[in-house]
Amino acid sequence: MGDPRTGRERSDGPSDWKSAYAEVVRIPEFRTLWLAHALSMAGGYLLSISVVLLVYQQTSSPLAAGVTIALTFIPQIIAGPLLSGLSDLLPRRRVMLAADLARAALVFGIGLPGLPLWAIWALLFCSILPMVPFGAARAALMAEVLQGERYVAASAIINLTSHVGTLAGLIAGGWVVAAVGPNAAVMVNALTFLVSALLIRMGVRARPAPAAPAGGAGPVPGLWRATRDGARLVFGDPRLRTLALFAWLAGFYMVPYGLAGPLADEAGAGPGSAGLLMAGPSLGALAGGFVLTRLIGPQTRIRLIGPLAVGGSLPLLAWWADPPLWLMTALLVVSGALASYQLVANAAFVLCVPDEGRGLAFGLVAAGLQAAQGVGIAVASLLVEVADMRTVVTGAGLLGVAGALALAVPWAHLSKEAATRMRAPEPTA
Repeated sequence: MGDPRTGRERSDGPSDWKSAYAEVVRIPEFRTLWLAHALSMAGGYLLSISVVLLVYQQTSSPLAAGVTIALTFIPQIIAGPLLSGLSDLLPRRRVMLAADLARAALVFGIGLPGLPLWAIWALLFCSILPMVPFGAARAALMAEVLQGERYVAASAIINLTSHVGTLAGLIAGGWVVAAVGPNAAVMVNALTFLVSALLIRMGVRARPAPAAPAGGAGPVPGLWRATRDGARLVFGDPRLRTLALFAWLAGFYMVPYGLAGPLADEAGAGPGSAGLLMAGPSLGALAGGFVLTRLIGPQTRIRLIGPLAVGGSLPLLAWWADPPLWLMTALLVVSGALASYQLVANAAFVLCVPDEGRGLAFGLVAAGLQAAQGVGIAVASLLVEVADMRTVVTGAGLLGVAGALALAVPWAHLSKEAATRMRAPEPTA
């Protein structure tokens, strides 16, 4: 609601929404979760480039290197619905500690010299699995530490860190591999997960499992039951279902990202230009996320999810005019900026989920997001074999716009409920 005297939106809770960033970074538990996330993010990309170079050095096969890259995505899609529930059945700090320690051990094993290719792939697959419960537990734990606008600010910081961590991990990965070799680089990577575990152990307060029955009475629900109940929770609640579908629209507007190589090649440019195309959405997301969370009030921000979701796919329609490379890049920057609604949608989703199902619900939607992007890029890659590039990209844009419009209509009514939930008072320490 606006203030009739000033025409401005009122603040959420005891502090003004514009000061939420400064308040969040002063909270010790958030700083610990933030740094642990940064280490895990950079470590994950360092692992990816190190293992790909290790496999390519060992096999000299582009196909083997491609399979290795695929193995860094597939486990998250498979494990999302299966392992996210652990963060609701067990104490969340314990889940994060176990995930980091498991990754450290598995990644160290990958770096052992002389392993056959099948063993490297098996260890890599298993080392990615703990990312799912770790991410679900971190998101759910953050919602326990922070509420309302503070959670939105914290999510924005985490999102920015993810983009920066991606770049840092890839750059550091190439440098470390060049300096010490791929085997040693993989082993160095294991240290990032150990340090993350140490930070969590020392800086995050222990809390009981959200699913633990009150007073210890009655059995704790099993993983299958938790997964089933979590799916019912997400798809049975109109707010959560709509927000999840908003997230999965990325499967349409991320198609040019997956086709960056062929698009650059068709434009007569080289790999460097493909990199610019791939960087476009991230650059736009950084700018859009800043504007949304720092310059636009909370209530307006929630209402804008629908229109911004339509805008996320809208720039793809310009591909029908066969734009030059510089304009392609600019269009993807604009698409990324408009698609920064994902930041607000993610925060609204997590805060609208009851605490006892928060980890699993987050994991289900995250797995769906991975699947939507993977399937969208895969289908587009197949279609460009039988159709021209501009038709495929434009078609993805049309489908994205249509899907966003279908969601924006009900969201115009549901957004009021979500905004009320996000104005929940801050928990006292």
